[in-house]
Amino acid sequence: MRNHSVISEFILLGLSADPQIQALLFVLFAIYLLTLMGNLMLLLVIGFDFHLHIPMYFFLGQLSFLDLCTVPKLLENLLSEKKAISVEGCLAQVFLLFATGGTESCLLSVMAYDRYIAISSPLLYSQVMNRQLCVGLVWGSWGLAFLDALINILVALNLDFCEAQNIHHFCCELPSLYPLSCSDVTVSFTALLCSSVLHFFGNFLLVFFSYVRILSIILSISSTTGRSKAFSTCSSHLTAVIFFYGSGFLSYLMPNSESTQELIFSLQYSVITPMLNPLIYSLKNKEVKSAVKRMLRKCF
Repeated sequence: MRNHSVISEFILLGLSADPQIQALLFVLFAIYLLTLMGNLMLLLVIGFDFHLHIPMYFFLGQLSFLDLCTVPKLLENLLSEKKAISVEGCLAQVFLLFATGGTESCLLSVMAYDRYIAISSPLLYSQVMNRQLCVGLVWGSWGLAFLDALINILVALNLDFCEAQNIHHFCCELPSLYPLSCSDVTVSFTALLCSSVLHFFGNFLLVFFSYVRILSIILSISSTTGRSKAFSTCSSHLTAVIFFYGSGFLSYLMPNSESTQELIFSLQYSVITPMLNPLIYSLKNKEVKSAVKRMLRKCF
């Protein structure tokens, strides 16, 4: 790789200017341990309980594994006096954020399609959502996300960074690097804009139209009990979608103002949403709660 920068590292400032805010953030990120435990619990339950060996929980297991990889290197930045990251490490973090965020976006659209098939064709569900298709959809989700990340990072490697080192953020993201670049960022910004429109908004539209179809099917059910049961099969996924895209839109559509409010939205998108996913799927899902009880009875 060529030496594309005259500086060797960036300084992640984040929200650390105020010591009280820094202490508060450390407590908040310590809650990441709950995220770790929650997602590991879901992975164990899905893996060992044969009642959950169906497509919905196969995708949920992938989502739980993915959420274990989403929190950036902020705990170390909060604890260390010098909150530095090398240029290469920063670009690697950009790639990781792109890949994991893109994969989660794809998985959520795949899970929306899965819920649509479950509600529209319950008798054919196991035939349509066979293991070969499920594995292919997961590989496709990872593949598209990594391709998207690779394209953006290859374009970003052409950026030159001179003198300015301070990143007013707690992790490396492309929009935060643009003000530090002393070269033309038009090509990189265009690639970022195109990938955001095609990848994230594209997946959002797939989720949106899937739920439009799901809603029309639910409303066509005559009995109240039937409508309630049909809606309960997708309520957990819908809640996760709202948190993911809601916090994502607020984080990435806001202007790069370096404000505390902008960083808090990004904090919610990067950490809070992955922490909430296992809670959403365990507290709102009777099958997961029953599986957890069965596993605990076997262990104790």
